[in-house]
Amino acid sequence: MKFGIFYEHQLPRPWDEGSEVKLIQDALEQVELADKLGFDVVWEVEHHFLEEYSHSSAPEVFLAAASQRTREIRLGHGIIQTAPGYNHPARTAERVAMLDLVSNGRVEFGSGESSSEAELGGFLIDPMTKREAWLEGLEVAVRCMTEAPFTGVDGQFVSMPPRNVVPKPVQKPHPPLWVACSRRDTILLAAEKGLGSLTFAFIDPEEARHWVDDYETTLAEKCVPVGQAVNTNIACVTPMMCAPTEEAALERGLEGGNFFGYSLGHYYVFGDHEPGTTDVWSQYIERRAEHGYDPNVALAVQQDRLGAKLAAGETKGLRGATGTPDQIREFCLRFEESGVDQLIFVLQAGKNRHEDICEAIELFGISVLPQFKERDAAQVKAKAERMAPAVDAALARKAAAPPPPALPDGYHLPAMPRKWADDSGSLEMKEWLEKFAASTATGDADSTFNLLG
Repeated sequence: MKFGIFYEHQLPRPWDEGSEVKLIQDALEQVELADKLGFDVVWEVEHHFLEEYSHSSAPEVFLAAASQRTREIRLGHGIIQTAPGYNHPARTAERVAMLDLVSNGRVEFGSGESSSEAELGGFLIDPMTKREAWLEGLEVAVRCMTEAPFTGVDGQFVSMPPRNVVPKPVQKPHPPLWVACSRRDTILLAAEKGLGSLTFAFIDPEEARHWVDDYETTLAEKCVPVGQAVNTNIACVTPMMCAPTEEAALERGLEGGNFFGYSLGHYYVFGDHEPGTTDVWSQYIERRAEHGYDPNVALAVQQDRLGAKLAAGETKGLRGATGTPDQIREFCLRFEESGVDQLIFVLQAGKNRHEDICEAIELFGISVLPQFKERDAAQVKAKAERMAPAVDAALARKAAAPPPPALPDGYHLPAMPRKWADDSGSLEMKEWLEKFAASTATGDADSTFNLLG
């Protein structure tokens, strides 16, 4: 099983002028450390306007910076919002390809649709058609990366004439494709489209076993890939804080993990947000106090119950990978046994301290990660062999599907002055253009400037 780290770039209030700078610089240091210790992927989300919950609106910039401070760790868009209202598909393709180039082929391309009014309304995207918009944007972006030239599209959400979208990615036919999943129906959708599943529901390992089975069955029976390759991987996201003692791990990570869930609910479920004013962190502290939540009591209860719950085989109510290296190792083994391909850790949450996050990355990287790495290559090979017939069948269904439109006969792109000359039939204009072309081709700068004159 592989391991990743995940960033929303959470920044609870209050802020000062240096808060965002420190947040991003700390995160880059954490990624650099994770790379040195052998973590497999860093995942970066794209969100807009979600104050405190996520200050990560330009993941391609952060990942590009991370690419120059690392050597091995893969760079995951988890996710790009591919509805054309957020990102034009050609621009998505260009950014993914350029990141693949500057990182020498380390990109993972995750996509998603978002479900927050702040984002959907901010970009005037209809919630009723957001899934269709996500899919069309993804399909067109993949075509832009793989067709030379892209032959154009006239869709429901985006129209674009033929163009050769450059650059092209290092990885062929394109970087691995993923989609964000939070429910069983999106897991099945991922399987039907040949996409890896980025499971953002905080589920227990035993629940993951059912998701894995459903995904693989659906992929084998129904998959028609969006891309030119099939990604059969399933990744699960979980809170994480590793420390020498369970008490320290809970003290460092429990509050941040709880805020992660609360702030998510604020924007997606129960909140009423006033931009630039609402203090989500203060509401979180106030509401938990109103309901009698005592952080010190919660720490004691969690510490007392974890070992007993694991020993009894009880899994509900656990706090993810928060504990000692031995406790986290056992937790990860259960995910490995369930068939999950990657476990992604959320460390940067709430007001979790940079120093504690770095210690957790280092302790896990030294004490837990190596034994999983030893088994990973063999497990990857075995799964590829087991899934090969399903993948072959999926690609055959793809080949039988209607192809994209053909490039129109004689399609060309005259420069605007050339088009004016052709449309007007002006011999004088055409003669001028020929002289201009000759002067630039021969490097006759004086003549060129005189013609522009």
